Amino acid sequence: MLRFLFGEEPRQTGGLLLETINQMELYLTQLQKRIATGDADQHLYRKLEIWTAGLLGSLDELEQSQYAARRYGERVMSRYLSGMSAEETMDYYRHIYFDKNAFIRIFALLDKLGTFLNEWLELGTGDIKKHYSYFTVLRRMQERRSEPRLTEELTRIKDRYREPMSRLRKRRNTEIHYMNSELQDDLRQSSGAYGQDIPLEDIRAQLADLDQGCEMVMRTLDAVYRQAAAVMRKR
Repeated sequence: MLRFLFGEEPRQTGGLLLETINQMELYLTQLQKRIATGDADQHLYRKLEIWTAGLLGSLDELEQSQYAARRYGERVMSRYLSGMSAEETMDYYRHIYFDKNAFIRIFALLDKLGTFLNEWLELGTGDIKKHYSYFTVLRRMQERRSEPRLTEELTRIKDRYREPMSRLRKRRNTEIHYMNSELQDDLRQSSGAYGQDIPLEDIRAQLADLDQGCEMVMRTLDAVYRQAAAVMRKR
């Protein structure tokens, strides 16, 4: 959808994104077939169907935000706000907008997946913590030994992306609880020595973290829905 901003054709989906979407859509089809048969568990199946459809939409929105953040970020060459032309300044603030949209969506999507897992595996996480995250649900899976192979795979994925996800979480928490990203840059500029410019945050490094975070989300979704589809086939 957002590729029109750059005069481009709609996305040609491939790679890990396509694999993940295909796996989620396969599970969605399985659910819809079970619902159509009037299965005794159809109330649960309907909830899982709605959450899965919502997660597919969230994944699409995340990819679009990530893409726009990268394309606008690539246009920013200056290391200082004061050295930017009017056009580059606009590209910088557009990058900031889509970048923050993307890294906030990463954690929002994971938390929605946590709700799906909690219901699917009947973990009762809400009984011990009213507001819980995906990572709380994963710890609950470890404690309950729920779907051991899936739990092991999700733990490996979490550990593999620990460092970039930690940096993204810090940025998300700062954005939500403390100060907007662009205001931080303004503050850093104004708090420098008199007559001295302070460089912006490293946009390329932050984009690399965003790429890793989005990859973590896709691998996590793929693992969950691959196992959910396998369990459904056995029922």
